[in-house]
Amino acid sequence: MKLSAIILTRGDCDLSKLKTSLNFCDEIVVLDGSHLKDFSIERNKAVQKAKGNWFFYVDDDEEVSQQLKEEILAIIHSEQPNVSAYAISRRNIIFGKEMKHCGLWPDYVLRLIKKADFMGYSGELHEQPKIRGDIGYLKSPFIHNKHDSLSEMVEKTNKWSEVEAKLMFETHHSPMNIFRFFTAGFREFWLRMIIQAAFLDGMEGIIYGMYQVFSRLISYSKLWEMQLKDKQ
Repeated sequence: MKLSAIILTRGDCDLSKLKTSLNFCDEIVVLDGSHLKDFSIERNKAVQKAKGNWFFYVDDDEEVSQQLKEEILAIIHSEQPNVSAYAISRRNIIFGKEMKHCGLWPDYVLRLIKKADFMGYSGELHEQPKIRGDIGYLKSPFIHNKHDSLSEMVEKTNKWSEVEAKLMFETHHSPMNIFRFFTAGFREFWLRMIIQAAFLDGMEGIIYGMYQVFSRLISYSKLWEMQLKDKQ
């Protein structure tokens, strides 16, 4: 068996269209990650279920184009001897618009991995695979449809900021104070709005960029709260 597709779901959704687009794979393994806080655990469990020589990880809000299918098939049937995994770019659709700035393009994610060189996922918040060997880059992108409304984004921020704050607290982050809050917000604003030029994506880009500043400050606020409780 050459190729195993692994779908990580993050809630109730219709996977029929995605499964149809993955008909070029030898098997499809579906993982329910809707109640998890650590996606690395679930992605690693998939290795025990998948039988292919290659793993192709896909999230439930991503689309696989015909061009990407053909490129993947060409790769796994004519393997580069030293390449153990391939990164795939993502065309991010947010608020109904494809974003090209604010760090959203090319947005490479490591998703096509040779089983023999796979060493497992790690990271509670932004999980990343560890591999032996070199990494290649595919030309064809995923289409990433982030259908979130602002209300849904706030709900996710409330969930994930808790995890991020806990990780910072456990690594003994410096005590939060007014200066650190100010500099954290300024750094995020400078990154998103100036260096990554979120405003070039219009109103959608400005809103998304400013939201990232808000999200960062929520994480630091929760860290401050944890540090305060720890002193009591």
